[in-house]
Amino acid sequence: MNTIIHITTKAEWEAAVRKGYYDNLSLREEGFIHCSEERQIPSVLDRYFQDQKGLVKLVVETEKLNSPYYYDWSNSAEDTFPHVYGPINIDAVTEILSVG
Repeated sequence: MNTIIHITTKAEWEAAVRKGYYDNLSLREEGFIHCSEERQIPSVLDRYFQDQKGLVKLVVETEKLNSPYYYDWSNSAEDTFPHVYGPINIDAVTEILSVG
């Protein structure tokens, strides 16, 4: 089982469950949802989510995704990150873990 991680707020996840799928502003503006590998989470939290409360980690099973995902290079982090090019279907999320 191959998994990737997406960080969001508990409120955004609850809204996604009501809609039946998860999407966010980056999907609408950039064309993909930013995700990470587990090893990348500490630096992602430090760079983008400092002092934010109510965060959750969505553990996404890639084999269950209805949308394609690709690893893209990030110049700012000098690493490749998984990006989901479409909404994340709810049944692809196998765990929701509190952050912090």
